[in-house]
Amino acid sequence: MRVKNCLTCKVELRGRSDKKFCDDQCRTTYNNKKNTDPIWVKEITAALKKNRKIMELLVPKDTGKIKISQQKLLAKGFNFGYHTHTYTTKVGSNYSFCYEYGYLKIDNENYMLVKRATD
Repeated sequence: MRVKNCLTCKVELRGRSDKKFCDDQCRTTYNNKKNTDPIWVKEITAALKKNRKIMELLVPKDTGKIKISQQKLLAKGFNFGYHTHTYTTKVGSNYSFCYEYGYLKIDNENYMLVKRATD
């Protein structure tokens, strides 16, 4: 008979043949480690959420778009290095989006912020 050890603490297991953990604490610890995102994933997610929140606060609800300077965005902590996806219009303009909010560089100093229409 093959000896099995707990996947967390490596203690020899006794009892059922399909047992993987010695107790609930080891099972919980194992699953928490397995399901935790690496720190870099958390940092990227935080940057995307921050960008989205900044645009949400700036874009007026009535028009769904606003022209704003790059300096104002940077002063609020906007990070142009992170976005969820891009969208190219029929005329070739490339919008970068953070979820439902997007931005388009108009010139060297200004950006157009927009909110995508939701169904």
